[in-house]
Amino acid sequence: MTDRVLLKGRELAVWRGDRCLFEQLHFDLGAEQLALLVGANGSGKTTLLRILAGLGLPTRGSITWKDVAISELASEQRGEIAYRGHVEALKRDLTVAENLRFHATLWGRESRFDDVLEELKLDKVAHMRARHLSAGQRRRTALAMLKLQGAKLWLLDEPTTNLDGEGRALLVEWTRRHLASGGLAVIATHQPDELAMRGALVIEL
Repeated sequence: MTDRVLLKGRELAVWRGDRCLFEQLHFDLGAEQLALLVGANGSGKTTLLRILAGLGLPTRGSITWKDVAISELASEQRGEIAYRGHVEALKRDLTVAENLRFHATLWGRESRFDDVLEELKLDKVAHMRARHLSAGQRRRTALAMLKLQGAKLWLLDEPTTNLDGEGRALLVEWTRRHLASGGLAVIATHQPDELAMRGALVIEL
């Protein structure tokens, strides 16, 4: 594992009015590292993930990716970061395959994804419109989009929600492979034991 810090947080604090969600938060993450965000609902897990993705600003402190402030990243550097929140970001009138093809084109990635569809057991619904998918199928489609993006940093908010046991096991295996290939991940979860891996950093909010 490289010693180089890729994602760095310093003196992070977030306040909502007179309520402090968290403060004095520091962390360093490099390749092959996983951070688990744990805490009660409303503790700031989603807020922190959105800040790491450049979709929000902390009240105080700084976030850098490869020593560049998140807010100043060039488009190609932003492409190295994948954020998946509670909403799957699917176009409801497109089919599963069309959604994946759209996002692959957007990212400049190869639009061949038969293997991913089969692995996620989405091959039978590949031509079904997203509006007709079950909650679990929508979550699996979002995971397919994550896999196809090829991002270095995964930011995942409760990714096991609506997944059955097989889907959760696959996500854990994908995360292991992602880390082993030099990636890193920050995952908000209510079930840290399920995703815990050797050397994982646990950030309690």
